[in-house]
This record gives sequence, C-alpha cells and structure tokens, in this order.
Amino acid sequence: MTTTSERNVTGTSFTRGLGIVTLLGIVLLVILGLFVSPADVNQGESVRIMYAHVPGAWLAYLAFIVTGVSSAAYLWKRTRSLTWDRFAGASAEVGVLFMGISLVTGSLWGRITWGTYWTWDARLTTTAFLFVTYVGYLAVRGLGGSHHQRARRSAVLALLAVLEIPLVHFSVRLWNTLHQEASVAGRGTDVTMDGLMLFSLFLGVVVFTLMYVWLVLHRQRALALQDMVEDTGLDAALAARRAEAAV
Repeated sequence: MTTTSERNVTGTSFTRGLGIVTLLGIVLLVILGLFVSPADVNQGESVRIMYAHVPGAWLAYLAFIVTGVSSAAYLWKRTRSLTWDRFAGASAEVGVLFMGISLVTGSLWGRITWGTYWTWDARLTTTAFLFVTYVGYLAVRGLGGSHHQRARRSAVLALLAVLEIPLVHFSVRLWNTLHQEASVAGRGTDVTMDGLMLFSLFLGVVVFTLMYVWLVLHRQRALALQDMVEDTGLDAALAARRAEAAV
C-alpha cells in the first residue's frame, strides 16, 4: 500500500525532473529560435516571434480546455472532488499567462508586419475577449464562500467560457481578417517550411507543453495548501509544506 509520504516523494521527484527537462528545452529553443534557424524569405527576422507566439496560443487553448474538462468532472457527482476544482483553477491561471504571451508576441509581430501594435481584427478581438473572460473567471474564484461554493460557480463559468475557443480558432475563416490561417496544420495550405524552422516550432510546442504541466502541478499544490490554511489553520499547512520539502 502506498503511503502519503511515498506519494509526496514520487511527486516531488517527478516535478523536479520535469523542471530540469523544461529548463534545458527552453535553453535549446532560445538557441535554435534566435540564433540557428534561418530568417524567413518574406518575414525576415520577425519570423522568430513565431516560436513563442504559436506555442503560447495553442497552450492557452489547451489550458482552458483542461479547465473546462476539470470543471465538468467536479460537477459530475461520481467524480466530484475539490482536486478537480484546484486543477481547473491552476490550469486557468497558466492559460492566462500563455494567452498573455500570445497577445504580446502577436502585437510585436503586428507592429513589424502591419505597422501597428493592435487593430480590431476578428482574431485579435476574439482572442482579447477570451483573455478577459478567463481573467474574470479567476476573479470569480476569488469571491467569498466555501470551497464548494467557489468550485460550483467557477465550474459553471468555465463551461460557458470554453465555448469561446472554437470562435477564436475559426475566426479567420468566419470573417475577413488580417490574421493568416494556420500555416502548418491548416487545411488547404501549400506552405513549404525550412526543416530547421519546422523543428524549432515543434520544439517550442513541446517545451511550452512541459512548462504548462510543471506550472499546473506546482500551482494546484499551492491552491491545496491555501485550502488547508482555511480549513485547518496556518500551522498545519506549514507542517505539510515542510514535510514535502524535506523529502
């Protein structure tokens, strides 16, 4: 039978190893993205923004989908647990971070390509609305009430908010937008990308995914400790944190 202490040791070792792999991947991505991969024929050096912009956008989608799935798992009576709620909250926080990265890098690319940091293009507008929606979701999580009251109201909002993702993704097809369609995974595209550029983009997606997992694992632990502080007091929470750090 696996004890709580053994699970803590396994979990801590995994996250430490994952953190090291993620850090090494970030270093490799920076080297390839900024110094090794070639410039684009049309976009020139600005194409390097893609290695952060595209992974950031896709991981924001993934994070918000995980928030929706975790929220649904909490609302379902058979799987109802505050663990699902904490994973939903942690994933949403990381998703907001990645969406922010996507918006900032997209604005930088727009300044170079379109001559302006922002335009009320359909893709940009729907993305900004999605970002604000999840900032609002995090604000709702911070309202008063019991843990389960927080979880219920947050779960309902998450299930409504996740419906915005298809609207954002398909906005370039639904409306006449400045933003280009997907160059690599999009249907009907005829794009030839340099092998090193494609590898760097793929590496960016992998590294951002690992970073997402690492951040969510740590953040949901922090949320669990916050709940413990409210339930059993600060001393018990600190004792649990010291026990985890000592292994």
